[in-house]
Amino acid sequence: MKYTASLVQLHIDERIAELRTEALHRGIPVADDETLQYLLLTVTALQPKRILEIGTAVGLSGAAMLRACPKAKLTTIELEEERYEEAKQNFIELGVSERVTAHLGDAGEILSMMDGEFDFVFLDGPKAQYEKYLFDLKRLMKKGGVLFADDVLLYGWVSGEEPTPQKRHSIVDKLRSYLQTVTTDKEFLTSVLDIGDGVALSVYLGEKND
Repeated sequence: MKYTASLVQLHIDERIAELRTEALHRGIPVADDETLQYLLLTVTALQPKRILEIGTAVGLSGAAMLRACPKAKLTTIELEEERYEEAKQNFIELGVSERVTAHLGDAGEILSMMDGEFDFVFLDGPKAQYEKYLFDLKRLMKKGGVLFADDVLLYGWVSGEEPTPQKRHSIVDKLRSYLQTVTTDKEFLTSVLDIGDGVALSVYLGEKND
């Protein structure tokens, strides 16, 4: 374990912590402690009013963000129906369901039909699609909004710190393309951080029509 990761002390609801442990035992992907800590630190500081999440899983990161931002509303998208249904139940149990709009389906299709402006985007869905989502995310983000993309270094494969398995070259190439695109796009100010499996934090600078 990295020294910095060993210092993480999560401040989350006890029931969310229990559900995270259960999800990990079942092989359901949830943000690791270091990433979740940084995610919650970011939203706690920013206090966004409208949050967009791509990749609901079973709703635990979304619920944790809503607990950290009492005035926020969450729009979240999940591709797998079983996880989507479990997330809806978790939102109810955790007392945040009235602030959640949950969508089941392909994020690329759903994003193209959405409108409005979001203060914060948590991008944690299919990694190979990150770059594809950027066009609609820019359209949906408020000027000064923050895009938090998770797993962008993917086990050290993307950075080259670890050898990439043969079957994973395609997804690594697509994540590298996403990072190249978002870091060179003049409408974003981006830092790539070695937190968890890598976080790309981008502030949207683009102009919006009044």
